[in-house]
Amino acid sequence: MQLVFATNNLNKLKEVQTLVPSHIKLLSLADIGCKEDIPETQNTIEGNAIQKAEYLKNNYGYDCFADDTGLEVEALNGEPGVYSARYAGEQRNAEDNMDKLLEHLKPHQNRIAQFKTVIALHLNGKLHTFTGICEGEITSTKHGDKGFGYDPIFKAKGYDKTFAEISLEEKNNIGHRGKAIKQLIEFLSV
Repeated sequence: MQLVFATNNLNKLKEVQTLVPSHIKLLSLADIGCKEDIPETQNTIEGNAIQKAEYLKNNYGYDCFADDTGLEVEALNGEPGVYSARYAGEQRNAEDNMDKLLEHLKPHQNRIAQFKTVIALHLNGKLHTFTGICEGEITSTKHGDKGFGYDPIFKAKGYDKTFAEISLEEKNNIGHRGKAIKQLIEFLSV
C-alpha cells in the first residue's frame, strides 16, 4: 500500500515514519512534486486535517492522509488550539509561540493542557478521521532540546519530563500523534 502524508513538516514526517509498518510505503509531498502550501483555513483542528487531505486527493489524485495538531490550554479557553503553529504570528516560530504562551499563562495557576491531533485519511474515495489526545500541563520554563514546537514546555500527565526531554520512541508511545497514527494503522490493517 502507498499513501501520501500531506505535510511539509520534516519533524512530523520523521515522527510518523517511525510508526508506520514497512508494508505501507509513505510518500512525502516532495515525492509527488507538491511544492505549494496546502490551505489550512478552517476554524477547527478536524476541519484543517480534512481540508488538507481533500486538497491533496482533489489536486493530485493520491490516497493520502493529513493531520492537524493543536495545543489546547484550559486556562486560556483552549488557546492556542487551531492557531498553535502561528500563535505568535505568520512566521510560525516555535520559540515565539512558546514565549507568548508562557507570558499569557503568567497570571494563571491552572497549567492543564492537552495536545490534540486529528488525522484525516482519504482512501478509495472515502474519508475517515482518527483523533489522538495527550493530557498534561504547561511548565513555567522550557526544558530539553529534543522534539519540536511546544515540546519543551509540555509535560504529559504522569511524567516529570517534557516532550523535549524524552526519546522520540517514548513520545510516540504516549503522545497525541502516536495515538492517532496507531488508530490509522489499525484501520489500515483490517
